[in-house]
Amino acid sequence: MGKVESTIKAEIMRLAKREVRSTFFPLRREVYSLRLKLSGLIKNFVTLDRLAKETLQEQAKKKMELQASPEEVKISRLTPQRIRLLRNKLGISQRDLGILLDVSIGAVGMWEKGKFAPSTKKKAALIALRKLGKRDAKKLLAEKKQAMSKEKTGKGIKRRPARKKAAMTKRGKARPKARRKK
Repeated sequence: MGKVESTIKAEIMRLAKREVRSTFFPLRREVYSLRLKLSGLIKNFVTLDRLAKETLQEQAKKKMELQASPEEVKISRLTPQRIRLLRNKLGISQRDLGILLDVSIGAVGMWEKGKFAPSTKKKAALIALRKLGKRDAKKLLAEKKQAMSKEKTGKGIKRRPARKKAAMTKRGKARPKARRKK
């Protein structure tokens, strides 16, 4: 009886292993193919994520324009004192504010004195500046200065050499050049 029992157990084990193999191997192949697909998707995701970050950075650089909504521009009151306080809060000079807003130093000075009021475009830019902190304003200013320096070097401005100044007499008139005798 012991031999029959062990033979039946061996046969049951053999059939059970065969059954397990027949269901396990197709699943194993499927798992392998899914892993391959997953690794491919991960590679694609990493590439797309990197590209998305790069485009966001480029857009952030391009988007650093100072804009405010028309409602904000209409509601806000920019007095000369508020313009000066804004400039002082940001810790920038009149020249730097002029660079940020693409206006001259004189225009900023006139705004702060109350002689002139900023145009609606410049007013919108000033309102947008109010939303920025010191760091953001300094960063934007540095980018604008860098862009300006690139423009200047890109144009290739050539200057003429300076002329020699004529020797002046005590009265402020130019002395005639001495002629050489031949």
